Amino acid sequence: MEPVNTALCGKNMIRIANKNDCQNLAALSIQVWLHTYATDGIRKEISNYVLSTFTEQSFVDLIEAPNSEIYVYIKKENLLGFIVVNLESFFKQESNGYEICTFYVQEHFHGQGIGKNLLNEIKKNHGEIFWLSTWVHNTEAINFYKKYGFKDIGSVYFELGDELHENRVLSYR
Repeated sequence: MEPVNTALCGKNMIRIANKNDCQNLAALSIQVWLHTYATDGIRKEISNYVLSTFTEQSFVDLIEAPNSEIYVYIKKENLLGFIVVNLESFFKQESNGYEICTFYVQEHFHGQGIGKNLLNEIKKNHGEIFWLSTWVHNTEAINFYKKYGFKDIGSVYFELGDELHENRVLSYR
């Protein structure tokens, strides 16, 4: 049996993901990604991206990767949110800390402290210096991050087919 790290948040739980979570991680990822980024509807590039990126196997691979961890927020056996941490990735310099590669909370549960609790858990387990990137038009997320204490330190671009989409890089120290 895999070791489980848990933090209780009322009747809810944050723990390290296991292989039994992978199908739910894929489904939640597709739902959140489409809601956030497919604001003009669905087209071939978007379908190709989500169906090839957010697979059960891709999450199994992340769980097995030595440099990453996935923390899940569970309520009554339901996945409400998660964070993927890459402990070896850094933005421009190592002093920016490790990377939060993916940070998704299902829209129905925004404003309930789930994101804050997930961030607090990774800080407790991996340290207080980390970074992430988010789409420039994802104002809800940017506002959440700034309220939590993130600072804007630059930009990167996400490629979708032939298109480049600007993301802001935000750092927490």
